[in-house]
Amino acid sequence: MPSIAVQRAGDRAHQRYGWLESWQSFPFAGNFDLAANAHGLLVVNNEDIVDAGSGFDMHQHRDAEIITWVLSGSLVHQDSEGHSGVVHPGLAQRMSAGRGIMHSERNDRWRADGTRGTGPVHVVQMWIPPDEFGIEPSYQELPIDAELDSGRLVTVASGLPRHRDHAAIGLNNRHAGLHAARLQTGQSVTMPDAPYVHVFVARGSGEVEGFGRLDQGDSLRLTGIGGQQYTAAEPTELLIWEMHAAIR
Repeated sequence: MPSIAVQRAGDRAHQRYGWLESWQSFPFAGNFDLAANAHGLLVVNNEDIVDAGSGFDMHQHRDAEIITWVLSGSLVHQDSEGHSGVVHPGLAQRMSAGRGIMHSERNDRWRADGTRGTGPVHVVQMWIPPDEFGIEPSYQELPIDAELDSGRLVTVASGLPRHRDHAAIGLNNRHAGLHAARLQTGQSVTMPDAPYVHVFVARGSGEVEGFGRLDQGDSLRLTGIGGQQYTAAEPTELLIWEMHAAIR
């Protein structure tokens, strides 16, 4: 049955852990069943503010495709497979935890240009499951600033067969793709037409055709309906998941 559900920014779980402030679109902290609360394949959509000089020390994940999207500042990534990098705005980044990986993400004050900063990092982290459990861990990143500045919907990461030639980075799930858009006032993008769509307003605000206004931190969950147009009322950044399957 087609449905549209909105989650307002203020309805998200909100926690402050000293150096970390976190808003969670899905139940995350504590003893939650992530799959039971998923929309389509998306189980985590956390918006975090990480203080300078702090961050997530080495910890383990397994069997998750983890996308880290930085809105401002930068995070230093290191993992037990030897991958390292500085995740900054406009960088598409994915870590596949596979059979198990240890990693850290810290706001160690390094900017992408090698200089030191003293401000917080604003980041969105999203998780979906892989198609197969127990695969080899992997890591991929690619700068896509130029594509984002075009004002169109850009495929950030995807495992969908039709995106193989133009997705920035891959996903180990053939049923899902993540898109992003940076819009100026008055610019519009058309949402994917898929069985499950999740729209998150990472910054800014705008109008969704046939629905109404979405503000920063709001998310829209579409089931069995898509193709609506989003028009920015101010400079806006959107993260949109297109999903052709759901967790069972």
